[in-house]
Amino acid sequence: MDASNETQDRRQQRMQSAASFKAFLLKNSTESNLNLYDHLTQLLMKVMTEHPHNAVDVIEDMSRDVKRGLFHDMQSTLRDLPQTTAAELLAEQQCSLFSRPEDAAQEEELVETPLPNVSEIGFNLEQAGVSLGREEMQRIFLALKQLVESQALPRCRLWGKILGTQSNYIVAEAECREGEEDEEQSADEAPEDEDREAETQESEMDPLPESTYKPPPVVPKEIIGTGVNKFVYYVCNEPGLPWVKLPSVSPAQIVVARQIRKFFTGRLDTPIVSYPPFPGNEANYLRAQIARISAGTQVSPQGFYQAGEEEGDEEDETPRDSYEVNPDFEGIPVTEMVESLSFWVHHVQHILQQGRCTWVNLTVKPGEESYEEGESDEKEEEPDEPEPEVGPPLLTPLSQDAEMFNSPPWSSKLSSALTSQHAVAVLRSNLWPGAYAYATGKKFENIYIGWGVKYAGEGYIPSVPPLPQKEYPSGADITETLDPTLEEEQMLQEALEEQQAAQEEMEEEEEEEEEEEDDD
Repeated sequence: MDASNETQDRRQQRMQSAASFKAFLLKNSTESNLNLYDHLTQLLMKVMTEHPHNAVDVIEDMSRDVKRGLFHDMQSTLRDLPQTTAAELLAEQQCSLFSRPEDAAQEEELVETPLPNVSEIGFNLEQAGVSLGREEMQRIFLALKQLVESQALPRCRLWGKILGTQSNYIVAEAECREGEEDEEQSADEAPEDEDREAETQESEMDPLPESTYKPPPVVPKEIIGTGVNKFVYYVCNEPGLPWVKLPSVSPAQIVVARQIRKFFTGRLDTPIVSYPPFPGNEANYLRAQIARISAGTQVSPQGFYQAGEEEGDEEDETPRDSYEVNPDFEGIPVTEMVESLSFWVHHVQHILQQGRCTWVNLTVKPGEESYEEGESDEKEEEPDEPEPEVGPPLLTPLSQDAEMFNSPPWSSKLSSALTSQHAVAVLRSNLWPGAYAYATGKKFENIYIGWGVKYAGEGYIPSVPPLPQKEYPSGADITETLDPTLEEEQMLQEALEEQQAAQEEMEEEEEEEEEEEDDD
């Protein structure tokens, strides 16, 4: 009986140990969430199925394959689909630049194109040390070609590239088309009609107290094709993206743009938060800055342009805004153009303080030329008309430009001092950082690559701290004395007490003498 009991106890112990060991094998891992029992089961099934040669030698590899198969299945279910990057989306949009319509005839390429030779301009800009890169210049040329074909522009050129905090602007300058002036005028007249209708509705209602304040007259906008609106500008963020036409600029926008400094974001609908408030969004501010940069940095070699012959009245004081190419221009040596700024001229009109290129008298309103007889005397008593503002004439040499912040407005150099016979003359604006011009022979070009902000002098520099104060001079009056001893303090106290007692005795004697005098 004892032997049978011992065997039963051993069996129970073995079963308990086997159960505990199986529970240990079924324990899942905290990293892979697998257990050794299932892994060994699958491994043995794999061995039974494949019957590998020298199984003991490849058992480790087979174990690794079993684990890899489990993880591969788990990863395949959790793997995300590949997302299209921004570069891939831009490349898809730029594919249209390199496609050519099948019905395009080869004879059209021989006709004079409204686009300049961007490849040649890019090469000369590289010689001048200013470039966007050959690859980007080629994409910009294809984008300009697409713009000309879609908008039927008579002439178009690359104005430059304005940098932004989120994206950049590629700016194209184009001549206005026929009939574009009428479209602009009709767009401007529509809000005026709405305002008139609102005023008539308000007048029909109950009368309200009227304010005596009269706002200053609004400076009229220059029509398309003249002054600051002589050209039309299109912008896009990247070659291949759609071109957006900028609105015409008003004098109020130019006046406020001169008083604020803002970086561009790259989004045309961004509001301009500034003081004084800017009348418009980023598209209007961009157009105002383009007008200011063009008026200050668009230059050409002297003699390349000549005054137009349309206006024959020499007595007319209004500045001329037209010029034409001089067919007799033979070019200026690049060394002379680098040495003197007198060989460069402005071929864009100067913008007056009024915000226009041509001054307009705001005291005279249209329709007030004829007055009644009773009002004629009162009108004669009004002050004289303001003096017309006149800026520098067209084709003014750069040598007459004024300095600002004790720095010259222009810097000139040769593209290469080693091979000057093949070099180009390079001109850089110090007032508008990023504006460059080059000239070689009968060819020249202007471009702007910058942030669209004018130079405003050196930035804030903290003042140098003052020199440290000198140490106090050593002397008898300033030297610190030693602390007195206890005996010296007691002697001083006794001397003070004696002095005080003597003073009290003297006061008592004086009082007694005064009393005796009173008794007498």
